[in-house]
Amino acid sequence: METQHVKTYLEALQTRIVDALSELDGKAFKRDLWTRPQGGGGTTCILEEGGLFERAGVGFSHVFGQGLPPSASAARPELAGRSFEALGVSLVLHPRNPYVPTVHMNVRFFCAIKEGATPVWWFGGGMDLTPYYGFEEDARHFHETCRDALKPFGDDRYPKYKKWCDEYFFLKHRNEPRGIGGIFYDDVHSPDFDTCFAMMQSVGDHFLKAYLPIAERRRALPYGDHERAFQAYRRGRYVEFNLVYDRGTLFGLQSGGRAESILMSLPPVVNWRYDWKPEAGSREAELYERFLVGRDWGG
Repeated sequence: METQHVKTYLEALQTRIVDALSELDGKAFKRDLWTRPQGGGGTTCILEEGGLFERAGVGFSHVFGQGLPPSASAARPELAGRSFEALGVSLVLHPRNPYVPTVHMNVRFFCAIKEGATPVWWFGGGMDLTPYYGFEEDARHFHETCRDALKPFGDDRYPKYKKWCDEYFFLKHRNEPRGIGGIFYDDVHSPDFDTCFAMMQSVGDHFLKAYLPIAERRRALPYGDHERAFQAYRRGRYVEFNLVYDRGTLFGLQSGGRAESILMSLPPVVNWRYDWKPEAGSREAELYERFLVGRDWGG
């Protein structure tokens, strides 16, 4: 097991994605290096008020310390108290145009360490799409690219991780999905390190293929105050999920991570309305009726 190989890949992945998104947007990212007093640090790349993105954040972190946070040891209570090392790249993109979807991607590696014992390691990650206005073509493309990322590792991976994503990115208190899903996996440690690491790389390498064609197709569509208001309302669901359920947010805050970097995933403009319902037959109603329903997108 070579943690340095994982770190080298993740740092290069962050650079590659930031360069591509900067070219797409027309504005450069700000690079913010930070250190964690308890051990480790990272680089947060952030773009705000760009040509395409209202906010885009791509973060790399490599942190370590004594005692796994509760969010990391919940699935494996026997590991509580071990020291840990965690590396990952996480991104959330919030475009200004409501016809361009929000997207999230994360790939990460954990290792729990105890003197005199074999290290326990696992990989996690995935990507998911959160449209405000649905397009069948976009949903199918995103899911087909997710399938392609996992295909070398077995035909069972995509349906398994697609189902996991649908179940994970679900707001139980609203009884609705956050978006149209994608893939999600965690605690993956078999059949061996090299295979799991290769799968992480494939997921990371397929992100730009999954998202850029969608952003390029929709970025020039005209919109007005009505569409922006609906986008701000739906962004409220994104905030609710990240602050109530998201494991990455909980891990970062519980481990003493940098709040600015952890919470860069939140949209800059958001709104809540009391008991709002979309007008029957509207594009807004179509999102609920045809897209936020846990469909099989043919991936």
